[in-house]
Formats: sequence, structure tokens, C-alpha cells
Amino acid sequence: MDDDQLLRYSRHILLGEIGIEGQQRLLGASALIIGAGGLGSPAALYLAAAGVGRIVLVDDDDVDLTNLQRQVMHATARIGQPKVDSGRAALLQINPGVDVVALRERAGGERLAELVGAASVVLDCSDNFATRHAVNRACVAARVPLVSGAAIRFDGQLSVFDQRQADSPCYACLFPEATGFVDAACSSMGVFAPLVGVIGAMQAAEALKLLVGIGQSLAGRLLLLDGRAMEWTSIAVARNADCQVCNGAGHPV
Repeated sequence: MDDDQLLRYSRHILLGEIGIEGQQRLLGASALIIGAGGLGSPAALYLAAAGVGRIVLVDDDDVDLTNLQRQVMHATARIGQPKVDSGRAALLQINPGVDVVALRERAGGERLAELVGAASVVLDCSDNFATRHAVNRACVAARVPLVSGAAIRFDGQLSVFDQRQADSPCYACLFPEATGFVDAACSSMGVFAPLVGVIGAMQAAEALKLLVGIGQSLAGRLLLLDGRAMEWTSIAVARNADCQVCNGAGHPV
């Protein structure tokens, strides 16, 4: 690190759990963020500020006026721009030393597997079950840790799925594809603006912990937030021996 980096990241370096070695790990890491909206915005902003060396943003949507109530990475002046381009501009304003790759696409199949395989950590900030399951399958196949978040109305949830741990469940252990969960869109259900900030920031925190190798991740636990009462509930999640994804029975990536 040069003098500017030592000064920029000094508050991290002062933490014994991170220090110079941990900050170097962050600078050498690559984070893949699926979704540049309500969750992806705070997650990406904090990862960039913290010095994650490469951040790949994947989203195929454009900035809309209705996004600005909660998607803090975007601005009024960038309405109509691709969200990934708007996001890249915001991240580079915070930290021009970060390599931000903007991919305006809906990645799937081999393309998604390629992106996940090149990442140190994946943050699922999408808003639908099909994408979440596709990302989960790719992460299981590549053994790349996945930080998953979701938010709707006043309710949020957060967990980590880390197949580097033999007993860690995957997303499909918790939400099997065959169950047929119905997507709830914030365009019809609404969402409390600060809620996505809370969950997205915590996704960034879990990702940073995984990259540095500190603390205990949320693998094996699901956090639920009731934003009305501001109460957290922690639920233990075990690996499902009958899971069709992490136990290898079908569902190719």
C-alpha cells in the first residue's frame, strides 16, 4: 500500500483483527454483486469504501425515479442510465482506487458460473427466487461463499451460505426450489427505505468478514428483521440431507 492507501484505510488497519495484512486481503479480493438496486447499493458502497480491490456489478435494469427512495447508489441526474453504470460512477467517486466492472446483463448458465468462479465472495442482492436459486447453484458448484439478503415492506432477512464448510447449508436447503415460493415485488408491496440500507450494509459486513477471515459468519443462521418493532430473530439452519443442490442430486448450474 502507498501512503494514500495507508491513510485511507487507517481505521481498518488500527483494528487488530484486520491490520495491514487484512487490508491487503481486501485489496486483492473480488466481490461479485448481483443486483444494483436497494440492497446492492449500500453493499457496494461499503465494499468500495472498505477497499475491496475489484467489484463486479451485474444488473440489466436502468435507473428510474421510483428507485431513488431507497437505492442510494443512484442519483436524479442519472435517471435513465443503466444501474451498473450509475453504480460504477458512484463507487469511483468514493474510492477511485477500486476496479469497478459494470455488466449490464442478466447473467445465467455458463456466464454466471464464469463470474462466480472468478469471485472471492458473491453478494446476492437480487429481488426474485429464480435468480437467487441460479446464483446459489453457481456458488455451490464453485465453492464460493454467498451472502444472501432480502427485504420487502418492513421485513428483512440475511444469511451466509459457505460450501467451504462441510456442514454449511445452501440457499436451497432453506428455500427448496420445488416449494414454489411466490416473488413479492416492492413495486406492488412497497418497502421501507432504510430497511434495504440495514440489510445491504450487513451483507457488506459479512462479505468483509469472509474476505479477511475474521469473526463468525452467518453460515448456519438466518437473521430476520422486523422493521416495525426493530427486533431481530436468529434461526438456526441445518444442511438438508435431501437437498437437490448441495448434495449433488441434479440441478446442473
